[in-house]
Amino acid sequence: MCLGIPGEIVELSPDRDDLARVDVVGVRRAVNIGLLGPDGVRPGDWVLVHVGFAMSKIDEAEAQATLDLLRGLGRAYTDELEALADSDIS
Repeated sequence: MCLGIPGEIVELSPDRDDLARVDVVGVRRAVNIGLLGPDGVRPGDWVLVHVGFAMSKIDEAEAQATLDLLRGLGRAYTDELEALADSDIS
């Protein structure tokens, strides 16, 4: 199962305008932000991450509610976090 997991933008890549470092429950990874359009994101913004791409910008309350729901999925949630920890698109 592939899930969209909320993550917080930590920093924008100085070398590539389509990448940002995102913190997803303590796992920090480069994520492609190119799908979010010309306004993009900035540090502190929350995004929904799926297979290395930020699919949409969300607010912090929605991010926390989604994380609470995902934690309730048990193994599917932990599998997704493990896959994220093992990935690297930078």
